[in-house]
Amino acid sequence: MIEVLQTGPLNTVQDLGRFGFRNAGVTSSGAMDRLALSVGNLLVGNDEGEAALEVQTFPFRLRFGRDMTVAITGADCGARLDGRPLPPWWAIAVSAGQVLELDTPRRSARAYLSFAGGIDVAPVMGSRSTSLRGGFGGLDGRFLAANDRLDIGGAGTFALPPHGFGAKPPEAALSEHFPASDDGTLLVRAIPAGEHALFGAEEERFWTQTWKISSQSDRTGYRLSGEPIRLASPVELRSHGVVPGVVQMPPSGEPIVQMSDANTAGGYPKIAGVIEVDLWRLGQARIGSRIRFVQSSVAEARSAERAVEAYLEDIHHTVPMLAQALAAMARR
Repeated sequence: MIEVLQTGPLNTVQDLGRFGFRNAGVTSSGAMDRLALSVGNLLVGNDEGEAALEVQTFPFRLRFGRDMTVAITGADCGARLDGRPLPPWWAIAVSAGQVLELDTPRRSARAYLSFAGGIDVAPVMGSRSTSLRGGFGGLDGRFLAANDRLDIGGAGTFALPPHGFGAKPPEAALSEHFPASDDGTLLVRAIPAGEHALFGAEEERFWTQTWKISSQSDRTGYRLSGEPIRLASPVELRSHGVVPGVVQMPPSGEPIVQMSDANTAGGYPKIAGVIEVDLWRLGQARIGSRIRFVQSSVAEARSAERAVEAYLEDIHHTVPMLAQALAAMARR
């Protein structure tokens, strides 16, 4: 069991998402940074999709009700265990009564806490993810509050070295597979979508200008501020299916990027679609961040996906080997 001592709004239980129900109007939900959640789970011996905590408002503190193993991934929040600093992207064994603290990250937006055995809340439609809009999943369909208690599945422990074990952060391990700018602007790869031609000459400005993530952004979608992009001529569209990554252009001319709690349908023209492998980077972008879209291709997206898959596969194989080596040493 873990007990939440201090939290802010919007911190929730999430896994990799709820799939197969968009035709009924049910959003997928799930982690905004799916890669961080996957790595955290692998570090504590879980399957990639076990439920974890997504923390996006700080400070955050919890107390461990029993011995267990925890991993901290995503944003570097200056984590401390009983006041002792912990490295980012790190897994460690903790004891009953110890307190873990996370502070506001200097960069990036969300941290993930994964526990050996996963957070044991009731699955809804095959997922433990919290749908704040629907009011279901996770912990009673709501964000965490002080004094909440959450059960951890299984034994809750996983063999690790005494001082823990970590993974190389993906932005470092995969740097050659993700574009970077010289001025700190986040470069997000996207592919032109169904209605991009409706914008005529205006479409080029979508790719060349720098956009800012506005304060009207949340897990449903990021609203971007910039010089408006207008349709070449008025058009009426029927509502169509929408998924995370779709970039819609409302009448204001400022894009909306659908995120983890993306609407299931909408009628705004689609100008582009962010490639899935870049969504975790966008999920870590903070309000006020500057982004620029880079026109990509299916081949480039697939190449980046293979790199991420290899990165996860390496962690998946390394962690059990470490656990087996520790077990063998203990038997001597």
